[in-house]
Amino acid sequence: MERAPRISFTSLGCPKALVDSERIITRLRAEGYELARKHDGADIVIVNTCGFLDSAKQESLSAIGDAMAENGKVIVTGCMGAEPEQIESAYPGVLSITGPQQYESVLEAVHRALPPVHNPHLDLVPPQGIKLTPRHYAYLKISEGCNNRCSFCIIPKLRGDLVSRPANDVLREAERLVKAGVKELMVISQDTSAYGVDLKYAESPWQDRAVRAKFYDLAKELGELGAWVRLQYVYPYPHVDEIIGLMNEGKVLPYLDIPFQHASPEVLRAMKRPAAQEKTLGRIKAWREQCPDLTLRSTFIVGFPGETDSHFTELLDWLEEAEIDRLGCFKYEPVAGAPANAIGDVVPDEVKQERWNALMARQQKISARRLKRKVGTRQQVIIDEVGPTVAKGRSKADAPQIDGAVYLTSRRPLKVGEIVTAKIERADQYDLHGTVAGF
Repeated sequence: MERAPRISFTSLGCPKALVDSERIITRLRAEGYELARKHDGADIVIVNTCGFLDSAKQESLSAIGDAMAENGKVIVTGCMGAEPEQIESAYPGVLSITGPQQYESVLEAVHRALPPVHNPHLDLVPPQGIKLTPRHYAYLKISEGCNNRCSFCIIPKLRGDLVSRPANDVLREAERLVKAGVKELMVISQDTSAYGVDLKYAESPWQDRAVRAKFYDLAKELGELGAWVRLQYVYPYPHVDEIIGLMNEGKVLPYLDIPFQHASPEVLRAMKRPAAQEKTLGRIKAWREQCPDLTLRSTFIVGFPGETDSHFTELLDWLEEAEIDRLGCFKYEPVAGAPANAIGDVVPDEVKQERWNALMARQQKISARRLKRKVGTRQQVIIDEVGPTVAKGRSKADAPQIDGAVYLTSRRPLKVGEIVTAKIERADQYDLHGTVAGF
């Protein structure tokens, strides 16, 4: 019997790119291709690139270089592939370069370089597809592209304007994942709360009813599938307020990931972001009054062109009042093609670093304060890793890889993907520690 062709895969960038990788791999496995763990023993390598920041582009170029050196037959896709000149000049020998979401072009390039061998025993793929995340959680991408025009970002240029999936298409995928054992669905897109605006919120048939392609309606339906539903990359439109009720009903997790990016109205205007942060503080207060367990995650940028010391102080003061639970902070990097490059008033690198340090130190105190309130409470925890004496999991307040963890001891062995009740006994700056109190 002829050996199945083997493909090695490198996936860089955000969870949205990871979903693209999963789709490509699912299609290839369905055609009988095998995955190789190393570039060395593979017939071909696919590199899914990230092109958002210069540092990400360098990482992508380095990954392509490694694949060329170890294998020589390389297909490049992803965000950096939308502007292929840099890749072509560095590595003229790559077989093919395509942009993000161009699954068919990637498959065509693979077929040209490495035709599939049909074998009915190899062509069997689980109906939920091939996942690159652990079996118990999955990213559920509900749309592509973005209609916002933030001045620091080129994602609309790379991925185009918002294109939402019909509600029943998303729900079918979510149902398949849950049936395959997924316990947690991370709902993602470039702008999750804009979902359906391009479809004019059109209805589509699902089970015995019609479901609108609307953020609230989709979240409500996903909440009926029996898995944790975590909402990420949520732009703070007014209709986000409606979701808090679903959290109180236990339909979706009491967790919102909202990239506020800054607090100074002047900086936000320069970023072309919503600038009414006083109003936002009022909304956060109202959300927490309605849902006291709500966890807020956000990302911020320091050192944006024109950011002064007083702008930065505004950000620190706003953070103190907003009490963001989980925070990611980026030092501003100019991105080729982004309008922010023309602003001028560049903040020196050493000032960016000082501001980053100050923001993270402030956040550490806020996080420690917020977590301390959980000592003595009982929390549901999903288990990610099992060690000889301590298991590592996440509470409803923690998204994988970006938030904190809960470290647990247990009288009986725990299994990855299990959801347990834990008594929280101790907290530090970012993590909780406790014992399993129920299964």
